[in-house]
Amino acid sequence: MPYAQDVDHIASLVKQNPTWKAINPKHAARMRAQNRFKTGLDIAKYTAKIMREDMAEYDKDPSKYTQSLGCWHGFIGQQKMISIKKHFGSTKRRYLYLSGWMVAALRSKFGPLPDQSMHEKTAVPDLIEELYTFLRQADAWELNHLFRALDEAEKAGDTAKAKELEAKIDNYETHVVPIIADIDAGFGNEEATYLLAKKMIEAGACCIQIENQVSDEKQCGHQDGKVTVPHADFLSKINAVRMAFLELGVDDGVIVARTDSLGAGLTKQIAVTKEPGDLGDKYNSFLDGDFINSADEIENGDVVIKAEGKLKKVKRLPSGLFCFKPGTGEDRVVLDCITSLQNGADLLWIETEKPHVGQIKGMVDRIREAVPNAKLVYNNSPSFNWTLNFRQQVYDAWKEEGKDVSAYDRANLMSAEYDSTELGIEADRWTQEFQRRASAEAGVFHHLITLPTYHTAALSTDNLAKGYFGDEGMLAYVAGVQRQEIRQGIATVKHQDMAGSNIGDDHKEFFSGEAALKAGGKDNTMNQFG
Repeated sequence: MPYAQDVDHIASLVKQNPTWKAINPKHAARMRAQNRFKTGLDIAKYTAKIMREDMAEYDKDPSKYTQSLGCWHGFIGQQKMISIKKHFGSTKRRYLYLSGWMVAALRSKFGPLPDQSMHEKTAVPDLIEELYTFLRQADAWELNHLFRALDEAEKAGDTAKAKELEAKIDNYETHVVPIIADIDAGFGNEEATYLLAKKMIEAGACCIQIENQVSDEKQCGHQDGKVTVPHADFLSKINAVRMAFLELGVDDGVIVARTDSLGAGLTKQIAVTKEPGDLGDKYNSFLDGDFINSADEIENGDVVIKAEGKLKKVKRLPSGLFCFKPGTGEDRVVLDCITSLQNGADLLWIETEKPHVGQIKGMVDRIREAVPNAKLVYNNSPSFNWTLNFRQQVYDAWKEEGKDVSAYDRANLMSAEYDSTELGIEADRWTQEFQRRASAEAGVFHHLITLPTYHTAALSTDNLAKGYFGDEGMLAYVAGVQRQEIRQGIATVKHQDMAGSNIGDDHKEFFSGEAALKAGGKDNTMNQFG
């Protein structure tokens, strides 16, 4: 509802309730405008619609891909979206990513943990709620400045300025954007997945990402020892997430089905199969082992299945896990993806071992033979050595073209000596163009970096600590942080305002009138920053 219209509506309510005479309709309408989303479900429904519209737009034009950065705290997510609005004027096609890796490493009551689903499952919905609390506060903070400016314009009798500000308020673009939230492998059986998915959706998640690893054997996607589950097990969890969305009325909720099969050489169980060529039989066809001719070839404890019309003794490790045939990872990925999309998933996530457009495209082209509009969420992972990967890709491409690469040591291309070389510059260009190319050529709808703010927090803290505790002393903070905040227009330089001091002052005035004790007077040191 437009601000002026809401003022009139509240004024009529006050008139009907004489005991409300102390309520200023403008103040109440202002507070309502600064609190657009009342519940997490309001957010989930709003952001699901945005994400569906973005997916449709990408299908028409793959240059309209979306992006996000992983955030491990509400403040980090808030500052990211404030920065995006400041620099680009809009949050369109920019999301947040919630990384299970960062929840494990930074948000568990057990302390830092590896990415193995050992953290409290409640930490995930708690972080979703926290992120949206901070994004809603960013709305209140920015709108508060607009309303204060509106008050000044009205006091000055500047009707043109007042109308301009009212238009900005009525057409205000929120900081609230979709979150792609990591539910890992579902934290247990399908009922456990459903219960956690509900909590995540109630906290505001419109998009849940789930992977096909065994829940109690889950590993980071960029480490060894990954164990996948048969398709039927994974599809039951996709169904559980969909039912959670439907139960809560988020009918267009988005599910991202992640496959770790490219780097997973193990499975915990043999799939159930009823006839040759069914889904379970296809999964089992990838199992490593030897065909046998008689029972005499079976040793105590061996597991034998019927496959391809013959008896097959499958390879099992001392851990009880079964091995896949070497070199079958890509074929398993393609089957995983097609199966997930044909059974309720909306987007795919293929965890790869390197950022290579050709490799991703090769798999997506095969998937699109069965599902033409297949789209990916792609992890632009900090686990990749991006510099080395792209320098080696350029090196290999040049060598294949017949270009002389004798000046470069392929194994040592990470060296700083190559930074300003023709190869180093070309590799940086390839890195810069990676997201655009992957979206245009390989079906990547959404690009994310899973844990960038983990690294930026460490890097900036290291730089400050090095100077502050060294010879620079206070200059390290002044020159390296505060001066940069002032010159780059970073809102946190007025940290009291960012934390809500001005909002609180205004509320005190709304509630107590002239008796309000406010913090923003002449002795407030925040005034030094203009």
